[in-house]
Amino acid sequence: MQKVFDRIRLVAPTDSTVLIMGESGTGKELVARAIHNLSGRRDNRFIAPNCAALPNELMETELFGHEKGAFTGAQTSKDGKFMLANKGSILLDEISEMSLHLQAKLLRVLQEREIEPIGSTKTIPIDVRVMASTNCDLQKLVDESRFREDLFYRLNVVPIIIPPLRERREDVPLLLEHFVALKTKTLKRTIRSISPEVYKIFEQYDWPGNVRQLGNEVERAIAINDNNELTAEQFSHLIPRKTSGDDFIKRMAIMPLAEIEKIAILETLKAQNGNRSQAARSLDISVRTLRNKLKEYRESGDLPDDLAN
Repeated sequence: MQKVFDRIRLVAPTDSTVLIMGESGTGKELVARAIHNLSGRRDNRFIAPNCAALPNELMETELFGHEKGAFTGAQTSKDGKFMLANKGSILLDEISEMSLHLQAKLLRVLQEREIEPIGSTKTIPIDVRVMASTNCDLQKLVDESRFREDLFYRLNVVPIIIPPLRERREDVPLLLEHFVALKTKTLKRTIRSISPEVYKIFEQYDWPGNVRQLGNEVERAIAINDNNELTAEQFSHLIPRKTSGDDFIKRMAIMPLAEIEKIAILETLKAQNGNRSQAARSLDISVRTLRNKLKEYRESGDLPDDLAN
């Protein structure tokens, strides 16, 4: 991670566009916030819209704003995220999910440093530090004509790649201690000791959800702790259990196809720490199809609470 820290320190004082890449949960937004906080824009706003959070027709007005009467229901004018981030920084999270139409508008923003709200005939100059993040291989999407090549080069001025936690296990003890200190403060709890077995479990676990998952595990353990100590028993579910692949295949052989599909979708979503766009890519389905399936499971009561949001 020292290379990441060095690059943050070097790029922060500049206004260069930064592309932050890494798996879900590796802390891409934290890197962007660090760049903003070390820059001359630190006293202005940092805004991080998620490009996968809304349908594309809503994301356009979310980013660029609209004028009163621009469309049905637009009873007042609205500033978009770029305008709100003026003089500050904006992080376009999950940039890979942006439609080609919006990519074209974003390219113009990067080139001309101005925006045109929906329904307006005038452009508005803006002064914004632009950063983007993704858990995808954008070059591959470019090769597949799913991401504009010219936009990719505009974004990839300063690339920062965050390695997954399983590739930097030496950071795990420090992260464990950091989150214990952080979560005890926010939860108003006291943890006086961490057993050596907990360190061992954390260092051996692969952390598919990366730093976010580690933080969530620490928070859960502290929230339900009543003895002021973190013990191995509280994290026993992180210890790999040997299961028979043959037994699982036999059980699947008598399951309805819809049930097998549901297991595959929910387990993939869990493995991706709830990240729907990454889960959809792993399953080779569209995000919309995944949303529809999850809606179906929610209505039937089969969607676990931790995957509902």
